[in-house]
Amino acid sequence: MLKDVAGRTEEALELGPGARVGSVLEHYARQFPRLREMEASILLARNQRFAAGAEEIGDGDEIALLPPVSGGACGYSHCIETEAGIFALTREPIDARELPGRVKRPADGALATFEGVVRNHTDGRAVLYLDYECYEPMAVKVMAEIGGQIARAHPIGRLAMVHRLGRMEIGETSVVVMAGAAHREAAFAAAREGIDRLKRSVPIWKKEYFADGELWAEGEWDKAVGGR
Repeated sequence: MLKDVAGRTEEALELGPGARVGSVLEHYARQFPRLREMEASILLARNQRFAAGAEEIGDGDEIALLPPVSGGACGYSHCIETEAGIFALTREPIDARELPGRVKRPADGALATFEGVVRNHTDGRAVLYLDYECYEPMAVKVMAEIGGQIARAHPIGRLAMVHRLGRMEIGETSVVVMAGAAHREAAFAAAREGIDRLKRSVPIWKKEYFADGELWAEGEWDKAVGGR
């Protein structure tokens, strides 16, 4: 939605000595008053990590303005694979059948899978299709961080989180979260926490297309993320 307001996705910007991360938001809010109205819901990132507005900017830093979230290697466009599991983004259809081979261990007796699919309605309006956009380098890092935290908090083996980007038709899979564990209770709990936190904390945004218009889905940041 910020892209729609500003009419761009990125640009180079020169700021004076002592500039802060919040100076970037202030710069664009002066140009685009609509951003001032949205300021309370925008989070900031510096070099692909959430940042406080008071942080000082260095030469060559990348600053991102992030509206509320809606929710290469490894065969995906962006992927991080760790001991905790595999965390990836793709613009191709997600093949959930190949993920168990990346998640299951011999010690596992349960594999819990959440698969989000595109539905044909929202609040009584017929949906034609969806379009997901994302701050990709940061999103996959946040997914891996969440996965590591979940793996440490639950008695599980490995996780998979894969989110698709771009245009999706009704019935197509937009996201898969999978957890393997020795027992079903832990696998269910980890998969549930995985999708819940992905929806609230990963910079991915959903646009819904209707017969009579289009709309970015409103969301809300998890209060535990960001520094503003």
